[in-house]
Amino acid sequence: QKIGVSERLAILSHGFRSGITRIAKESIFSDLNNLKVVSVTSNLYSDCFGFTEKEVFIAMNDYGLTEKDEVKKWYDGFIFGDQHNIYNPWSIIGYLSNKLFDTYWADTSTNSLVSDLLAHSDASIKKDIEILLGGKSILTKLDEQIIFTQLYNKKGALWSLLLAAGYLKPVAVNRKTKEYLLEITNLETKLILENKISEWFNELNSNDGFLKALLNDDLEMMNELMTEIAESNFSYFDTQSKIKNDRKEAESFYHGFVLGLLINFKGRYNIISNRESGFGRYDICMYPLRHNDHGIIIEFKSIMLNQEKDLNEACRNALRQINEKDYIKDLLNQNISRKNIYIYGFAFQGKKVKIYGGAEEKLDWSAILNKHNELS
Repeated sequence: QKIGVSERLAILSHGFRSGITRIAKESIFSDLNNLKVVSVTSNLYSDCFGFTEKEVFIAMNDYGLTEKDEVKKWYDGFIFGDQHNIYNPWSIIGYLSNKLFDTYWADTSTNSLVSDLLAHSDASIKKDIEILLGGKSILTKLDEQIIFTQLYNKKGALWSLLLAAGYLKPVAVNRKTKEYLLEITNLETKLILENKISEWFNELNSNDGFLKALLNDDLEMMNELMTEIAESNFSYFDTQSKIKNDRKEAESFYHGFVLGLLINFKGRYNIISNRESGFGRYDICMYPLRHNDHGIIIEFKSIMLNQEKDLNEACRNALRQINEKDYIKDLLNQNISRKNIYIYGFAFQGKKVKIYGGAEEKLDWSAILNKHNELS
């Protein structure tokens, strides 16, 4: 059936789309555009995203429930624009129905996106979350207008998502500097977060924790976790060469072990071992399959006492070899920019480990080339 322009305009004059990240598809052309975005701190519809305190208390009276202070502690706290004292509607309905205080909101989503973002955040995030769980606030910069495709690239994306998802509330906002004073929303969200955080962080001292540290170029965490892995998993016999002073045989154990850890990156990286590049063969190269991930080269050194005095010098030799043999050439040939290439030297002596490296362009090569300098 044919309809005229006026009818089509009437049909399409209003639309409402909900979600916790901004819709990205906006353009100057005649597809989806001219959207009005309503964020957590907008005043528009600020009393429509949950129950007001007046509505909750009227409902409690109707149900013969009197514990208003307790309900407020559990389910109040949401702030939209200038509107305070907004209650979680799903939780209030659960409470009215069961007449029990519980984390009704806990199983309404998988929170996998928050979990994944946390996995790619640096170690300082853990400290900030511990501050929040302790009942205190944190001051941070974030972008409420962040779109989904920017979540893994923008600093503060985790806080933007936790705010939009309702786990955190904006106690104060400086719009000029985009600084937000954040707190956990209420007791229900605190209990949910405590449970979720324990799940999200339960592998920080495991193999996956090391992989996360590698992705984030967190040298301190990489050294700490690889040392823990070595002490827990390596034996004296694993790390000893059967042929006296055979460095390659000793290194092959460490090489194989780390290569086994990296298999969890399959699908995100193409991981190649012992392939020619430049003027030699690297130990491991990780070719990124995502546009924003960096390429990684790893070289292993097992200490030979007649060649290196300590792990520091062995690490330095590994990095020097990557540089002198131009191992990054193959990554460059894959159109990966030099600034997006990271190199690491892994030095081992029995169960002792030292890792040093980072962005190839930003490394302190004077320290690497100087045998008398300590690598921090």
